Amino acid sequence: MGERLRKLGIRLAEARSTALFQLATELPAAVLARTLGIDITVAVKWQRAAAGDWAAYAAEVSRRHHDV
Repeated sequence: MGERLRKLGIRLAEARSTALFQLATELPAAVLARTLGIDITVAVKWQRAAAGDWAAYAAEVSRRHHDV
């Protein structure tokens, strides 16, 4: 399959990096790590590279649990 994608001009490493980068902007590192089966330190590095700040997300989740 990899060869077929390369023939279509799709670079697998770049596509993977782009997908990880995008996910790192949308998910907390813990969720990213658990979902993809990668180490949490790797997920944190991806998140930092994507400049994702999940402090606000954590605060929002915390508030939701208290409001229920």
